[in-house]
Amino acid sequence: MVTELGHFALILAFMVAIVQAVVPLIGAQKRWTSWMAVAEPAATTQFLLTAFAFAALTWAFVTSDFSLQLVVLNSHSAKPMLYKITGTWGNHEGSMLLWVLIVTLFGAMAAWFGGNLPPGLRARVLAVQSAVAVAFFAFILFTSNPFLRLAVPPMDGQDLNPLLQDPGLAFHPPFLYLGYVGLSICFSFAVAALIEGRVDAAWGRWVRPWTLAAWVFLTIGIALGSWWAYYELGWGGFWFWDPVENASFMPWLLAAALLHSAIVVEKREALKSWTILLAILAFGFSLIGTFIVRSGLLTSVHAFANDPERGVFILMIMVFFTGGALILYALRAGAMEAKGVFAPISREGALVANNVLLAVGCFVVFVGTLWPVVAEMFFDRKLSVGPPFFDMAFTPFMVLLGLLLPLGSMMPWKRGQVIRAWRPLRAVFFLALALAALVWAMQTGRSALGPLGVFMGVWIVTGALIDLASRTGRGPLGERLSRLTRLPRADWGKTTAHVGMGVTFFAICGLVAWKQDDIRVAQLGQPFEVAGFTITLDDVQRVQGPNYFSTMGFVTLAKDGRELAQLRPEKRNYPVAQMPTTEAAIDYRFLRDVYVVIGDPQGAGGWVVRTYVKPFANWMWAGCFLMSLGGLLSLSDRRFRVAAGARRVPQGVPAE
Repeated sequence: MVTELGHFALILAFMVAIVQAVVPLIGAQKRWTSWMAVAEPAATTQFLLTAFAFAALTWAFVTSDFSLQLVVLNSHSAKPMLYKITGTWGNHEGSMLLWVLIVTLFGAMAAWFGGNLPPGLRARVLAVQSAVAVAFFAFILFTSNPFLRLAVPPMDGQDLNPLLQDPGLAFHPPFLYLGYVGLSICFSFAVAALIEGRVDAAWGRWVRPWTLAAWVFLTIGIALGSWWAYYELGWGGFWFWDPVENASFMPWLLAAALLHSAIVVEKREALKSWTILLAILAFGFSLIGTFIVRSGLLTSVHAFANDPERGVFILMIMVFFTGGALILYALRAGAMEAKGVFAPISREGALVANNVLLAVGCFVVFVGTLWPVVAEMFFDRKLSVGPPFFDMAFTPFMVLLGLLLPLGSMMPWKRGQVIRAWRPLRAVFFLALALAALVWAMQTGRSALGPLGVFMGVWIVTGALIDLASRTGRGPLGERLSRLTRLPRADWGKTTAHVGMGVTFFAICGLVAWKQDDIRVAQLGQPFEVAGFTITLDDVQRVQGPNYFSTMGFVTLAKDGRELAQLRPEKRNYPVAQMPTTEAAIDYRFLRDVYVVIGDPQGAGGWVVRTYVKPFANWMWAGCFLMSLGGLLSLSDRRFRVAAGARRVPQGVPAE
């Protein structure tokens, strides 16, 4: 009964979405207040109905309702409760319901917190957001209905993909979707502004908090996915330039560019056209990511579906919204004339360079991701584009971005001088250079990536701190510290995010340059050395879990005769899903991780054991955390909480 009510609520939400997409848009065009007023209650109703449908599906998973086809295919009665719940979105149909739930959530939030928006713009934003929801409601109901019943329910289910039965991946999709789908509201603001034919500083301030929220969620989601890949897949890597990893990374790059360009719109009323284009493309790349994951176009361990028919439906949605918005963008180009004039050497110029580097980086990732498909379709050649291409083609743009970051932050608005911005950063630059040279001398004969990471990390982190200190002006130290505590949270957020970027940059370079690995057949009780650590495989036992069988190794990690940790690497087998997984055992420390994986048994009682020593691995997650924290600090700034005040309207002109 609950699932029928959930299905009915989903259909009702679809109908409400159609009304919300049409009526307020007509009302805004005709300036009919009563029609525009439909948008806000419709947005709330649409969200509540979708939330009920999602709750009904979750209840079916929690209670193991095997009369529901989706539960049979993705759950099992012996599965732990956490994975019964997360199984709701661990499949194509459930994840699409989560997707549309977040679309309606952002629409409802725009209705709840958009009181300072002009009525016409608010009505258009909510109508466009609802149009996106209409498309995905139709996709779910006509091609991916999660509420399909089985005539003869089985006694038990087929279990969830064992790779998804992990806490890291349980929370990875919701955060990723909050970022992916959060960009839809930025898209709605952009299209609403194009329909209205007006983009100004107030619009830039309104769109910034939504962009910031989406970017924060996307950062957390990507970090969780990377962390899951690091410890769950057993190969010791954190990023493989997998097509689905790229699908989330491309919108992240464009969202970062949009966030910075919106600052220029707000402060200087410049870059209007470019900012609108970024808002369209950022959501467009989110739709591209959805298409890649669900169409079967590219294969990946992360893919949800391999159904070409569903892929065509998503492709039609992508073409309609992205293509339609770009056509509208071309027609409205004259309405986005920039008012603010600035010199190339200025804060605006630095932000333009930031945007260009991020956008070109996104384009490089896009070409590398889709080139194998293009080569096969048009040149009849099977190609594989892997990490070497991305490392060589993408890294230089990020290095340039890191070099520019501290200098650009010190630039004044409108017009500046490189010498004046460089003066307070000289000591930092030479300190970073000296430390990089020291590292180079200490690691003679090894990769230059390590010294580069040291230089970039020190340069970006200390540059961000100096930028923050420069905002306190001059005077006695006590007065400056007092001013420091009174700085807006957005300034603290900017500094924290930039520090996080520097830490992440250093950690990635250090890990790749200085990691050490070892693979061997280990005999029980016989210690061996890896990078100064003594590792002993003490025993291997057969262990039974709640819904799996495990071959568990008992490993002692020691150094200089002192025991550091007892590690328990596993090889699990899930009998229902008939799928093995590798569970690495990791000794996490501040400066390094020791990562142990147990393999197959060999002759004479030996076992294959892989060991990795990974320096600064935890610093990557700390850097991502700092970037997210910086975004949250900025989002908590009062200027963002109240958004922009009422738009200034010349006397005699009626407010819309």
